[in-house]
This record gives sequence, C-alpha cells and structure tokens, in this order.
Amino acid sequence: MWQETNYLENSNDVLIAKQKQKINPAIIDTIDSDSIAAEIGFESGDAIISINGIQPRDLIDYQILISEEILEISVLDKNKKIHNITIEKDQDLNLGINFKDALFDSLKECNNKCPFCFIDQQPPGKRTSLYLKDDDYRMSFLYGSYLTLTNLKKEDWDRIAIQKLSPLFVSVHATHADVRERLLINKKAREILNQITWFEKNAIQIHAQIVICPHINDEDILKQSIYDLSYFYKRTQKTVLSVAIVPVGLTKFRPKEDGLVAINQEYALQIIDQVETIQREMQKKIGTRFCWLSDEWYLIAGKDLPQYKTYEDMPQESNGVGTIRSFLNMLDIETRSLPQRIKQERKVSWVVGKLVYEALIPTKNKLNKIIGLNINLYGLPSIYWGQEQVVTGLLTGEDLIIGLKDKDLGEAIFIPSMMLKINTDLFLDDKNISEVEKALGTEIHVVDDANDIIKNLIGISTAKRFTNHV
Repeated sequence: MWQETNYLENSNDVLIAKQKQKINPAIIDTIDSDSIAAEIGFESGDAIISINGIQPRDLIDYQILISEEILEISVLDKNKKIHNITIEKDQDLNLGINFKDALFDSLKECNNKCPFCFIDQQPPGKRTSLYLKDDDYRMSFLYGSYLTLTNLKKEDWDRIAIQKLSPLFVSVHATHADVRERLLINKKAREILNQITWFEKNAIQIHAQIVICPHINDEDILKQSIYDLSYFYKRTQKTVLSVAIVPVGLTKFRPKEDGLVAINQEYALQIIDQVETIQREMQKKIGTRFCWLSDEWYLIAGKDLPQYKTYEDMPQESNGVGTIRSFLNMLDIETRSLPQRIKQERKVSWVVGKLVYEALIPTKNKLNKIIGLNINLYGLPSIYWGQEQVVTGLLTGEDLIIGLKDKDLGEAIFIPSMMLKINTDLFLDDKNISEVEKALGTEIHVVDDANDIIKNLIGISTAKRFTNHV
C-alpha cells in the first residue's frame, strides 16, 4: 500500500521524517512464551499495521514505538481481519514478538560495481536471496553488515542522526578518493572522509573495513587509510572505533579481466608484517592497536594466530577478526575435562574448511585420546568456488559430496551450522542435507558452538537433524 505517513516526536524524543514510501505490515514469525503478546493472543502469521497510528518501517521503528506505556496497535490477522488492541505496560517492557523480517519496507540495495563483490562472483540460477546486494544502513545497525554509504539520501542521513543509529559498520577500503572510486566504480565513493566527519559531528560511531586488493589499495594506500581513520579516534571523542583488514575473496565465476590478484602465502606475510608494525605505532600513539587483520591472513601465511589478548575487546569478531582464536580458546576450555573412555565405541567425521584444518588438529588429537572414540577431521577445499584455501562457512553441498567421496566417514558427519542458510538445511549451492546424505551414504548432524561440537563428537549430546527439507 502506498501512503503518506506523518511521524511525530515520541516520548523518546525520536523524530522520524515525513515521507512517502511503501511499507508492508510487519508479519509475526514467533511469539515468546509468557510474554505480553502471548497473553493477548498474538499468533504467528498475524501482522502489525500500525502502533499509535504510526506504521513502522522496520524493527528499529518498532522498538522505538513500543517503548511507550500505552500502545494502540492495529493488527491484521491470518484471516485478513483487522483488530485494534490497547496495551498498557511498563515503558521499557518488550512485547515478546519476533518478526519474519527486520525490514517492513524495501531493502536498500548496493549501487556500486565493485569487481571484488562476492555476490557477483556466484553462478546464476540459485535462490534469489543469494543475489541481493544489501547496502542498508538499518541492517548495519541491527546486525553488523557492512555498508558503503554511497546510496544514502538526505532522509537517511537525517534518520541516522535523529535516531542515533550507532555504531554502524562501514566498508571503507581506501580513504584515498581516487582509489576508493576505482574500487567501488562510483563517484559518490569519493566522499568517505567527509562522511566520517559528518559522523563525528553527529556523535555516530563506526567500525571500518578494508578489503585488500593487491596492488590497488595496499602498501602506502593501506597505511594512509589506517592513519586517516585513526584521526577520528580521539581521547575526547571516538568516532572510528576499529578497522578490520580482510583479504579479497575470488571465485572461479568472476570475470577474468577484473584486474584482481588472489592472496598467496608470501603476500599474506607481507601484509601481516606491515599491519603489525602499524599496530605497534597505533598502540604508542592512541593507546590501542586500532586495526586488526582477519584470521585468514595468518592461516594463509601459515603463521600462528595472535594471542587472544591482542584483539583487545574483540571489536570485529563478527567480521572474522579473532573469530578462530576465540573458537580455539572455547575448544580448549571445553576439552579440559574429558572422559577417559566412552561406553559405546564410535567413529565419526568432523568437516571444516581447509583453511582452518591445521588449527583444529590439536583438538582432534586430544579427543582421540578418549578410549573408544575415533574422530576423522577433514579439511576440504571448495571445488564449487574454485578456492583451495576456504573458510568453513563457504563449503557447499557439492564440496562435501566431492571432498568426502570414498572417505572413511564412520557412523555420521558433523558440520558447523555456519555452512547452512539460517534455520534451513540449505547449503550455498542450494543442495539440501538429505541430498548430500544420500550421495555420501551417511547421516549429517549440525552443530553450533564449541560446547555443542565437543559434546556431540563425544556422543553425550544429540546434534540437530533435518529430517525434511525446510
């Protein structure tokens, strides 16, 4: 429905700009038990049209609107009937509603043409969601996804300032205007330092990302970018909180004339040396390392990961910076008290990406000291993407079928949940678990965190099973 919505200042002094836009009712996915929504009778499939006369555009609007003590909610039920409900509650009490999507209007998509964009490096014909180029500041605020700032309109900037949507996660890549324009193939990319200055003036904090493309934004350009960004980390006001430095990921599906070069061991060692030198300079200058390399650099270089404490407060763990170090620490904790033997002998397989294989061998060896337990650890390359060294989350169903063919798999395969689309049994190549199980002739079990992995490998807990295609 097209409508003009008037947003007024609410009790949190949040002003949302008047605008014309298409906003869909917010469809409810689940209801928390023992919540206000459960008590009233909200159900999955119902949809919220408005709260106190205002139609929320997204989860951010919703959270602001429900902070009032008295709520007038218009609800569209599964039978397409509209109900008007009045709720009186404590001001900050949540309703216990979970939505199918975080955005109730359209996703803001990317308007850049980056040659290193992973979405453009996929084969055609897969599920639609794999080709969505998310460049939405709201998803950045809510979930830590990266945005480039090139597609923001005045009302978007106004909303960021008014609702204090902080911190945001920004793909900077280079502060040098010519280089950033070359990388994003967008003239608006040149404004990055002016945009960060705007963040500083409006007290909005950001975490920055630099994807290194050899011979384009490395060496002096990389050093300049880090130092330019560190200018916005001041004792009185910290605007740029951290910088993650990530290697470019290239697949066999990309255009060959893109001018990009894959990262090799020698190059990774050079980048590590340069960035660790800058880290020491930053530590002396501003009291923090400020910039961190993602785990792939060390794994590609064949070097040990830095110690946990060097990542400080893990500001970019969700971007693969210290993620494996954190995971190894958790594995170490979970394997300190292991049984000497298990009651029933078992042989199982643990599957990960080849890039992390070496780092997990000590854990596998420790577990195999348990009498009666035999764990095969397989670190697979990705035939699908054409990458020899690959992180676990990029392994596909095809990679498992090809990589594990004729291998001794034992009674079951255990895979991390990061290989699958959230809450489904789908791999990135759209194969589902039952297809892979059939091809390999064994069961696949899905595990989550370190505690879950260890308990399931030993056999004292039951991993998630997908019996039907979701």
